[in-house]
Amino acid sequence: MLGTIFLLAAVLGYDAPRAAQPVTVDGRMDEAAWQAAPWTPLFVDIEGDAKPKPRLATRAKICWDDRYLYIAAELEEPDLWATYDRHDMVIFHEHDFEVFVDPDGDGLHYFEFEINARNTGWDLYLDKPYKNKGKADNGWEIPGLRTAVALRGTLNDPRDRDGGWTVEMAFPWTAFNRGPRPAVAPRPGESWRMNFSRVEWQLRVRDGRYEKVPGTKENNWVWSPQGLINMHVPEKWGTVRFR
Repeated sequence: MLGTIFLLAAVLGYDAPRAAQPVTVDGRMDEAAWQAAPWTPLFVDIEGDAKPKPRLATRAKICWDDRYLYIAAELEEPDLWATYDRHDMVIFHEHDFEVFVDPDGDGLHYFEFEINARNTGWDLYLDKPYKNKGKADNGWEIPGLRTAVALRGTLNDPRDRDGGWTVEMAFPWTAFNRGPRPAVAPRPGESWRMNFSRVEWQLRVRDGRYEKVPGTKENNWVWSPQGLINMHVPEKWGTVRFR
């Protein structure tokens, strides 16, 4: 069955098709499994329609099989920039793509993963949102995680204009091993809460290198709008149904 997009109450929804064959994680999204998965709508500002539409396009896809949750994204980007190259650095201090997963949808015991165009990742677990005095566990790791990035352009080179980047991620179901829900693949028809975010900074070129424009804040563009500048409001995340 092909995936579909749906609206559930005040949040977005997505029907994730089952992959007939394993996905080769190379950042390119050229397998039949991805052809069967619909794109999300283009991302919007984190605060919703009250804010201007993002100046760059971002969209994502989801599929799954018995071993993995597959997530891919396509990000338009004229200035490919990523210098962080060590695992668990604070990736959102540069351009990034972020995944948030709450397996049982209760707003507790959820997972976050961030990645940049250099294929550097940061994974963390929260027992509850920060607003409820939750604390991030940066020691949480994802054994067996597979990620890859494909660039349309040259990284960290301001002398040209780039097209963007795509990213593929394969999360083993065993990664979601915290909280009350067993770390197993979902049953067909089961729903999880998820959201995706992109952090984008305004850049300038100085001494032949990119740097943030002083005094400017990041843009936050998301799949399911939060209504405020805070990704840690799980009740605002989208609903993903596994078909």
